[in-house]
Amino acid sequence: MSTPSSREILARLVTFDTTSRNSNLALIDYVQTFLSSYGVESRLVMDATGQKANLWATIGPADQAGVILSGHTDTVPVDNQDWASDPFTLDARDGRLYGRGSCDMKGFLACALAAVPSLVARQLKRPVHLAFSYDEEVGCVGVVGLLEMLQAQNIRPAMCIVGEPTMMQVVTGHKAKRSMRVTVRGESCHSSLAPQGVNAVNYAARMVVRMQDIADRLASTGDNDADYDITHSTAHTGVIHGGTALNIVPDSCTFDCEFRVLPHEDADALVQELRDYAAELEPAMQAVAPEAGIDIDLYAQFPGLDTAPDAPIVTLAKRMTGKNGHSKVAFGTEGGRFDQMLDVPTIICGPGSIGQAHKPDEYIDQSQLDACDDFLSQMADWAAQPD
Repeated sequence: MSTPSSREILARLVTFDTTSRNSNLALIDYVQTFLSSYGVESRLVMDATGQKANLWATIGPADQAGVILSGHTDTVPVDNQDWASDPFTLDARDGRLYGRGSCDMKGFLACALAAVPSLVARQLKRPVHLAFSYDEEVGCVGVVGLLEMLQAQNIRPAMCIVGEPTMMQVVTGHKAKRSMRVTVRGESCHSSLAPQGVNAVNYAARMVVRMQDIADRLASTGDNDADYDITHSTAHTGVIHGGTALNIVPDSCTFDCEFRVLPHEDADALVQELRDYAAELEPAMQAVAPEAGIDIDLYAQFPGLDTAPDAPIVTLAKRMTGKNGHSKVAFGTEGGRFDQMLDVPTIICGPGSIGQAHKPDEYIDQSQLDACDDFLSQMADWAAQPD
């Protein structure tokens, strides 16, 4: 049986439309079949619907502490994006491999699977685990079930590598996130009688301004970490909907907002600050319309990651990449989940650039796949060595 390359495997993975709203089971079935062909057993942790699954596989001695290679199978949608080629067919042009998920992050999954034949052929002294998850793109929620399974079975690997695109740079941290949907309930009336109503848009605007006030405070007086591109915590409002016509006082307005917070800062305290401000506004609203109010739904969240720069996984990864530096990123990953729930020292290191993620004509450079293949080959050497 010929050994498939990471590029060949990536071409297959891209054909599966694993947008987060869809099932990922067809891709997972492909991975299970691939692993089985090399004698590697895997287990699934399903979601409540039975339409999505995490996959866990171990190569090498399961009773030893090894390394997790972690990646998510889901992608963002291609809706309303103008692609030059079919996003679900890998298209090679000028050293770039185009396709949805090629960079974020099926490229890493492909490299991890391409390493399996070599890992199986060696007498590993330390295990290499594969952890493939679902629903990362909607809040890093899918992997929680997998981590709960590992907790229950007292599986504690020595380290974890999350293969999000970092151009194969070693990343030791990312910010925590809290995603909120704010719904303002007002009271409608004719705009000529505006004081008799409760203008939901106006009250939503006050809440949005408070978000900006928090953002300004975090930027000017909050903590800073020079390893991040944006060195401070941030607050952001992204979407707002409200009102039906100019001559109608709007009785409803919603907006989505978020906090991205340095790992050592208290993200929940910022959420509570927003709730407290809403509570200050409600008495005036309810004096006009008792049923008026402001609801804040914390619909997604994940913890930050802050791995010590002298942790063994950081030193090991730097040696394998041949790069002495490390950095931190503003975007979130499942790394914080592994660190928080399993207490496993975790880094982020994978092929491709986050600048290509989520865009039309998403691509990964072939050279990045090659670099990741080399990195995982060195990881196999490490796993084959005794402690």
